[in-house]
Amino acid sequence: MKIDKELLESCRKEDRRAQFELYRVCYSILLSVCLRYEKNKEDAEFLLNKAFYKILNNLDKYADNVPFEAWIRRITINTVIDEYRKNKKDIVDYVEEPTNIAPNKAVDYNEADQKYDAEELQNLIDQLPPVSKKVFNLYVIDGYNHREIAEKLSMSEGTSKWHLSSARKKLKALVLKLMNNVAVLL
Repeated sequence: MKIDKELLESCRKEDRRAQFELYRVCYSILLSVCLRYEKNKEDAEFLLNKAFYKILNNLDKYADNVPFEAWIRRITINTVIDEYRKNKKDIVDYVEEPTNIAPNKAVDYNEADQKYDAEELQNLIDQLPPVSKKVFNLYVIDGYNHREIAEKLSMSEGTSKWHLSSARKKLKALVLKLMNNVAVLL
């Protein structure tokens, strides 16, 4: 993503047309980040708009040597985390694992990748408990470590690790179930 310096300068001068153009250019990137953390599009768009407002207000802090896309992604992720903290629910969101899952057998995740597109994988991630989903996204997709996640979500590193482990187990079970359902149909 290459953003014209003139567009950013116009946005800094509060040119509403330039701000709308920047919003239009950034919308899909910011929405994809927000949808990783929120199930419904309205909540994701709410977060997107909050993030974009922060982006506009902090354009003076943007350094040209940092990729613009990475900078706006980081602001968006921090906005999601801030909103989570503000509306903090249960930190430990334990869900009993179903006992009737297919027997343990090795899964070739490359095969799963080949069979399921990104939307199907996102649907599986969306089935995770909310806190585990946030930890999974922050760790696996956004590259945070457990110490950073623990600080951002106000939990211990051990709790962060537990949520990641729980998310992985649940995703593995969901992938196995999906693959078994596909095999039955074939």
